[in-house]
Amino acid sequence: MSNDEASEERSEGIGDLPVSKGGKAGRAVLNAMGSIPFAGGLFSAAAGYWGENEEARANEFLRNWLQMLHDEIEEKQKTIIEIISRLDLHDDEISERITSESFQSLLKKSFREWPVAESEEKRVYLRNVLSHAASSRLTSDDVVRLFIDWLGTYSPFHFEVIGTIYNSKGISRGEIWQKVGREEVSEDSADADLFKLLVRHLSMGGIIRQHREVDYHGNFIKKPSRGRGSGSSTMKSAFDFEEGYELTALGEQFVHYAMTELPPKIEFRSSDDFNGSSQ
Repeated sequence: MSNDEASEERSEGIGDLPVSKGGKAGRAVLNAMGSIPFAGGLFSAAAGYWGENEEARANEFLRNWLQMLHDEIEEKQKTIIEIISRLDLHDDEISERITSESFQSLLKKSFREWPVAESEEKRVYLRNVLSHAASSRLTSDDVVRLFIDWLGTYSPFHFEVIGTIYNSKGISRGEIWQKVGREEVSEDSADADLFKLLVRHLSMGGIIRQHREVDYHGNFIKKPSRGRGSGSSTMKSAFDFEEGYELTALGEQFVHYAMTELPPKIEFRSSDDFNGSSQ
């Protein structure tokens, strides 16, 4: 088969955009991208400027972009199925909750902003948040929206630190660094600066705080003031072993909603599972 004949037989599905003959690759792309208004103007403007090589590069870019959109749709579909499988739909309160305007608003926010593209771990966290939000009302929807925002704002390293503090209340920054398995670095390194920034992010975000003593009524007790001049000639280390950290009430609730998994009520198999077992 010749190259021209092979190109004519290529599928026009996602990930396999057609390449036409005679320097008209852009027009072939438009046929596959007809629902995107700006694309028409782009290729019209470029028709007299691009050669076949440039159009082929544009095709490749759009092919990758379409595949990315396809993957995102599959992730969203998988997430919805996993949420539904964890809910007791025989429970009238849950059935009413998932069809309510307030819960639908949470779904729209999650799937419009889709804060989980960075990792599979984040997708699971989002699934957990929405599953808990559907099955219980331990916290308000305003707090749940904040949790969804955190999934988009913070990195997997942030969540690793949150989990470490949750499991070891009062842990110091030096102990956190050791528990997450990072190598020892100098105080003036980029890694040390990153760690200080991460702790500052979580502190300012209201997720963690330095450990505080409380009285019988739950009021925070002021720390005694320290005298001036401790005698040290160096600044406090990024990996300090003195000050302990703990989660705030918001941080505790986030761990419950995002990092605690509801077990499935029903088991299901994806199409990939069936395809794999039939081979």
